[in-house]
Amino acid sequence: MGTFLVDSDSEEVQQENIGIPQVKKQVRTRTNTTGNMRVVEFILGNELFAIDLFDTREVINTTEITPLPNTPSFIKGIIDLRGVITTIIDLKDMMKITKEAGDKKKSRIIVLDQAVSEKMIGVLVDDVLAVTTYADEDIDTDAHASQNCERDILGIIRKKTKTAGKDKSELIIWLDIKTMIAKVERDL
Repeated sequence: MGTFLVDSDSEEVQQENIGIPQVKKQVRTRTNTTGNMRVVEFILGNELFAIDLFDTREVINTTEITPLPNTPSFIKGIIDLRGVITTIIDLKDMMKITKEAGDKKKSRIIVLDQAVSEKMIGVLVDDVLAVTTYADEDIDTDAHASQNCERDILGIIRKKTKTAGKDKSELIIWLDIKTMIAKVERDL
């Protein structure tokens, strides 16, 4: 089982695998000034989403999930994560996203920090792309943020990349994972 650990001092994501050599990936950083937001970017269906890095504990490869009877469909079951029973929530099912990922992506589980919930919770996503830092000017928190509604969106992130010499812009939906989990915590 692979585990991604984020070292905030070295700004590197390290993958630990028992018996497999470690792989290091450089974290993309847009700016180094104050007012930055670090997020974990992931795919659900064909869309890009993100949650606050500090709401996550780790990212692991998908393992066998033991189903629980008489639970909502978005609760996929439980896993034993190094001796701790962890409830797994399928974010795609919870958010009613029916499209499958265009590519054959490898599903991952983002284990949430205990600041999000006292219970150990992991969220199942289609793939985790990166841990990225964005400046405040890259994030639109006014137009699309949830304000006492059911969307659970903190904002929209504009991701600018260069592909073959052309500037490309993608939109990433920044989710309020704390609110989403708080709404379903009684079912866990």
